[in-house]
Amino acid sequence: MADYKTKQRELILEYLKSSDSHHVSAGDIAAHLRESGTVGIATVYRQLDKMVEAGLVRKYSLDGGACYQYVGGGGDCREHFHLKCLNCGALIHVDCDFLSGLAPHILEHHGFEVDNRRTVMYGLCRKCREEGK
Repeated sequence: MADYKTKQRELILEYLKSSDSHHVSAGDIAAHLRESGTVGIATVYRQLDKMVEAGLVRKYSLDGGACYQYVGGGGDCREHFHLKCLNCGALIHVDCDFLSGLAPHILEHHGFEVDNRRTVMYGLCRKCREEGK
């Protein structure tokens, strides 16, 4: 039988892998796993930190909080940007060649290195714009 810590880690990894969203918070994970009563929020944070160190999970800092994305062994996940709707709070994962060219341009022409893990553009999502909010 797998030890308790390994079981918790596997439950968290399974949730991250199966998540419909590209990004989830530690609170989302804990709420999902609370139903089984096996993993508390402190354990979720500890395990996520270990998974980030191991390159299995990428951590993104957004709005004073953080969200996490499973990237697999080695953390080889293409850099991307985030769009955050000011009305409904939706967080949209954007993998776009045009935007990916922004960071090299800013570095070359302005001497500033962009950290895409902390890059968020704010505005209104399509649904909110169409609803006139």
